[in-house]
Amino acid sequence: MANRILIVDDAAFMRMMIRDILTKNGYEVVGEAPDGAQAIEKFKELKPDLITMDITMPEMDGIVALKEIKKIDGNAKVIMCSAMGQQAMVIDAIQAGAKDFIVKPFQADRVIEAIKKTLG
Repeated sequence: MANRILIVDDAAFMRMMIRDILTKNGYEVVGEAPDGAQAIEKFKELKPDLITMDITMPEMDGIVALKEIKKIDGNAKVIMCSAMGQQAMVIDAIQAGAKDFIVKPFQADRVIEAIKKTLG
């Protein structure tokens, strides 16, 4: 069975890029969310195997959403997506329970490597 992944990013273009990389590599994208609040709702509804989560988003950022999702399911697997120069936020995200991070612009091999490593 394909691993089920939820993509969270406020930029539709970025969601499309990640979806493209994932589907080409045999992963199933079960949902997408444009902000942290919707990510939490989709997580509860879809119970994905993994979430790719943008750090900087309007409404609720990725780190707050990550903490909320971890409260719901301590075993949730989340990979953070960050732009260059967000090292401090990436460290916060890892401390909050993110399993890995990928940097924009996305490189397909790095995205897949992070996902394989996180899903074990």
